[in-house]
Amino acid sequence: MKNIPSVIALSALVLLPSAAACRVEQKPANVEERARALHARMLTIDTHCDTAFNLLRANWNIGERHDPLKRDSGKIDLPRMKEGGLDAEFFAAFVGQGVRTPDGYAKAKDRAVKICDAVVKMTTDHAGLIGLGMTPGDAYRLKREGKLTAFMGLENGYPIGRDLSLVEFFYKKGVRYITLCHSSDNDICDSSTDRRDPKDNGLSEFGRRVVAECNRLGMIIDVSHASDKSFYDILRATKAPVIASHSSARAVCDNPRNLTDDMLRALKRNGGVVQICFLGAYVKAPDPNPERDKALKELEAKYGNLRTGGGDPAVRERAMAEFRAIDEKYPQSQPTVKDLVDHIDHVRKTIGVDHVGIGTDFDGGGGISGCNDVSGMIHVTEELMRRGYSDKDIEKIWGGNFMRVFSRIIELRAK
Repeated sequence: MKNIPSVIALSALVLLPSAAACRVEQKPANVEERARALHARMLTIDTHCDTAFNLLRANWNIGERHDPLKRDSGKIDLPRMKEGGLDAEFFAAFVGQGVRTPDGYAKAKDRAVKICDAVVKMTTDHAGLIGLGMTPGDAYRLKREGKLTAFMGLENGYPIGRDLSLVEFFYKKGVRYITLCHSSDNDICDSSTDRRDPKDNGLSEFGRRVVAECNRLGMIIDVSHASDKSFYDILRATKAPVIASHSSARAVCDNPRNLTDDMLRALKRNGGVVQICFLGAYVKAPDPNPERDKALKELEAKYGNLRTGGGDPAVRERAMAEFRAIDEKYPQSQPTVKDLVDHIDHVRKTIGVDHVGIGTDFDGGGGISGCNDVSGMIHVTEELMRRGYSDKDIEKIWGGNFMRVFSRIIELRAK
């Protein structure tokens, strides 16, 4: 019996290598794996795209994956939303600014309604993949169900014309924000990029009534595209927080479509949020390209401000086809994901991480190197992680901040 302890000890020594062999060494997750794990847990929202135009194309199906390298693929489809880790998208019913006449308003309203109906139809045609969102709770519920969410915004108040009742009409259609103007002045307010009249007149008296009606209904007010004076007038008039659905920081890229530091501070006092835009000219000043500039000026002279075609869809389609040809012949240098995150850094340092989010403007000009379509959106999270942003802060940027504002606007309506 005296040999038993030695036998046991020997047995233990023999078993040790086997036990060690059973242990699998856990390698730390790389940044992409960490980013994808975080996206699986949090709700991610992009507050602006123009992909709804593609829904009107007979030969294009948002339920199919389109090759992002092909010209007519668009920037967003449902399979690529899944690939990029994006849960919810605001599809804009965009109508280019046209003539401010009863006939012009009627045509603009009809166009906006057609686009809204197409978004709703998408959610019924692909009900197993995506649902229609009306409230923040809808997006969280659909996420739990493994589905995507489609929200709707109205880009440009032009379809409202001078008829205040149309604000409620579009709210009942499912629209949850109104971008009060686009690239030209309208009856609501002046635009940041329309200076045919050198004077910035800001928010009109009718515009103040629109703001009040949005507050009453719980409609989100979007200040992207608004002139500087319009921005401040809107903040003075509103009783609820506002958003900039797709704007960036002017201190990082000096463009009138971006917000100055003073505007950012005013937005913080309002309780609102700025959603950083992926359109290259708003992210970083492009390299000189005189041939491209000349061709674009000629295009502008032919079709009007920002190729809207005076609100005529057929004209706009021709204009955009010519724009794509110019873009291919004289390609513009693209900013990178790092350049984009520089804007998030600046907003965080200026007003804090609670007031910044994501608004790509995909299919409306948005797209950067490393994230040129929705399938690349995970790379923004990777860059945020590399810069030391916490999971909690990334969750705020990707939707938490916007949902806080959205919920607050609904609360104030109830009061």
